Amino acid sequence: LWLAAELLMTGRDRALLARWRHVAAKLGLPMLASGNVHMHCRERRRLQDTLTAIRLGQPLQKMGFGLYSNGERFLRPIGELARIYPRRLLMETLAVAERIDFSMDELRYEYPRELVPEGATPAGHLRDLTGEGMRWRWPQGAPARVRELVDYELELIGELRYEAYFLTVHDIVRFARDRGILCQGRGSAANSAVCYCLGITEVDPARMQVLMERFISRERNEPPDIDVDFEHERREEVIQYIYRKYSRERAALAATVITYRTRSAVRDVGKALGMEEAQVGVLARSVQWWDGKEIAARQIGDAGFDPQAPVIRRLMGLVEDLVGFPRHLSQHVGGFVISEGPLSGLVPIENAAMEDRTVIQWDKDDLEDLGLLKVDVLGLGMLSAIRRSFELIRGFYGREYTMASLPAEDPAVYDMICEADTVGVFQIESRAQMVMLPRLRPRCYYDLVIEVAIVRPGPIQGDMVHPYLRRRNGEDPVTYPSPEVKRVLERTLGVPIFQEQVMQIAMVAAGFTPGEADRLRRAMAAWKRRGGLEGFESRLKAGMAERGYSPEFAERIFNQIKGFGDYGFPESHAASFALLAYVSAWLKCHEPAVFFCALLNSQPMGFYAPAQLVRCAREHGVEVRPVDVNCSDRESTLERDATGRPVLRLGLNRVKGLAEQAAGRVVNARCGNVRRGTPRLENVRRGDAQPGNVQLGNAFESVPELAERARLDSRALDVLAGAGALESLAGNRHRAHWDAAGVEKPTPLLGQARIAEGVPMLKAPTEGQEVLADYRHLGLSLRCHPLALLRDRLTSAGLQTACDVLQRPDGAAVHAAGLVIARQRPSTASGVIFVTIEDETGYLNLVVWERVAERQRQVLLGATLLGVHGEVQREVAVVHIVARQLSDHSGLLGELPARSRDFH
Repeated sequence: LWLAAELLMTGRDRALLARWRHVAAKLGLPMLASGNVHMHCRERRRLQDTLTAIRLGQPLQKMGFGLYSNGERFLRPIGELARIYPRRLLMETLAVAERIDFSMDELRYEYPRELVPEGATPAGHLRDLTGEGMRWRWPQGAPARVRELVDYELELIGELRYEAYFLTVHDIVRFARDRGILCQGRGSAANSAVCYCLGITEVDPARMQVLMERFISRERNEPPDIDVDFEHERREEVIQYIYRKYSRERAALAATVITYRTRSAVRDVGKALGMEEAQVGVLARSVQWWDGKEIAARQIGDAGFDPQAPVIRRLMGLVEDLVGFPRHLSQHVGGFVISEGPLSGLVPIENAAMEDRTVIQWDKDDLEDLGLLKVDVLGLGMLSAIRRSFELIRGFYGREYTMASLPAEDPAVYDMICEADTVGVFQIESRAQMVMLPRLRPRCYYDLVIEVAIVRPGPIQGDMVHPYLRRRNGEDPVTYPSPEVKRVLERTLGVPIFQEQVMQIAMVAAGFTPGEADRLRRAMAAWKRRGGLEGFESRLKAGMAERGYSPEFAERIFNQIKGFGDYGFPESHAASFALLAYVSAWLKCHEPAVFFCALLNSQPMGFYAPAQLVRCAREHGVEVRPVDVNCSDRESTLERDATGRPVLRLGLNRVKGLAEQAAGRVVNARCGNVRRGTPRLENVRRGDAQPGNVQLGNAFESVPELAERARLDSRALDVLAGAGALESLAGNRHRAHWDAAGVEKPTPLLGQARIAEGVPMLKAPTEGQEVLADYRHLGLSLRCHPLALLRDRLTSAGLQTACDVLQRPDGAAVHAAGLVIARQRPSTASGVIFVTIEDETGYLNLVVWERVAERQRQVLLGATLLGVHGEVQREVAVVHIVARQLSDHSGLLGELPARSRDFH
């Protein structure tokens, strides 16, 4: 034990040192010098003070003694320390430092062992489970290649002693499957035949060229990383199972370090500088799409501020310093660490803000460096939608489907995909994917694997997309420099698209070992942030030269490797996602009512808001019925039309402002006293009964009766009236609002007595009022599109419809307007922002180049009804409008609350 002396030039150093010497002598403790370091140099004091004010939630001008009195808490040079501290104290500090020899290698991590039955070994138990899984996957017998893969993997897993890890993940997946929770492994784990046999992944190794070294490597000798997606609505069940099984002392989630981005830095610094809340909000919104550390003066001016004002200049400087700094710790999306003994002996842990969760204070990179077992328990909305779809099919048709039993390689599904009719379809519904689909024209599952992987920053920046498309279309010849390279690249026409292919090229063409190839893969992923590829460049080129490959080939491969630094997909990961893409596309193609009902009930997820999903459903021939207290369940359901076909009924959960408990009381009051044999609406949603299209149970006959039986207050009645959900009781919205306002809670004095009042003759709402109310209370309308009501005014302003624009030839000048439904700025797009707008006739995809975006930033990011002067650009079946000038027509919408989904 030592007593530390901190001499920080406060004017009291001599007195403090004398006091500490007295205390040390009294207690018999040696003394040493300490610096209480908070920053690396004195010039960072301004930032240190600002961060202190942010942490304490006070403006700087009110901090007073909450701030340090000077800037001496930095890493002072030894010469300066020698002038301040007695030599004996400095020598003692050095002596203590020399005695500290702790290494992270001293931490001993053990996998949980309780999953191995008594009398069995981990290796034997894993082999038994894998054998059972192999018989389940291939009832007629596994192919010889698969058996060889399994034997090789089991030998490698046993050699590295990772059996307990695989048993742990298998147990988690088994729990989920036993409870009907849809799940699927992804990432590099899909390279493993053992994972496929254990039911962890769904990528059949007999159909794919898997590369085990991408997942687990003898040379790397570190734990593999298995990612498993679960239904996002039921993931918490899996998380709590892990806590129950292993306890919160032995299981915890990894942390994620949230760093400052420009917008959050502006907000926090603005408050610390004492700026008004409203001003800070305006300024933060003006930089929300800005990723640079230095804020442009034009953006400040566009937001209504003087860039030269002292407080603004100070803010801009502090924000520039702060971007990239850690802001706070958050929970990792699902990275679990599980140990045999208490985790507190290995890592720092704390209770999470969320109830019943424990969090490790280190992030996944820290845990990886320590070699700790991590299982990613992730949530995926599409899995929820697929499970709901299968339940609806079972309930409506009595047919059973699983992802494995759906008809494979359906031509009708691929026809739909090639037309880019993929709104709602997993992974291929984004703007970039829709542009690629008509060009790549997938016709089989492996084409989908390539489609998923090729629209990524890695292949795009590595210049792999156009060469692949030209070869696929027969425009360029497919050539290979050697038979070895052909074996690696033949399935992608000589163009490396997947991470595994880059690793294999390094092995067969440059002589890398599997471990070296994996280190190359890791360096690829981090080189833009940390560098580290330089050493591989010379090794790769020299190895290729030794084996007779041309310098041009080596240079091209290395440039493609650098492109993979921006998120190139492993083939196994793309294969996992392609399976979900096919399943969701099959459901949309063959059961659109089921598919869109499931999507609506799985929100929020995907690129498109419910309004666009409902519109797409109707375009696919699905009848969509409005929210109705006498027909709607809590969620959207299926009913039958006169011919027995499925009809989509919107659920009460679509009504904004209606509490979940209130919606439940409406359904329970209507269905609570149902004659025996009558199906309940709740069961229809779960798929346990045949759905119908009648007012199941005891229908409500009036608004007062609804209020009484469902115990609804005036607020709940008012939002139901606004949503049009009371029209079966009141006739129209105006009458429904009147009836809702007239419902009063009976007083004890009057009991059930009511005074009959006359009902005024209320005019029905106009169509415009109905549409406005729909959007305000539901976020969508089953009536006309808002722009149909404005078409005459838009036409008078020279604005064309989307349908008209799409008929124009390539290069034609057009002028149109539409509601903004999505903005997207991909990291590969060099500042380009893609915008999708819609009107009553269809959608338009806008390309806004950086110079236009910067010049018209406020209009681009702020307009709800966006006008565009531009030029038609046609490529295959894809039409874009290249924006030259933007205009804001949002004033025409009045109070219409339309919102877009923006991705940045």
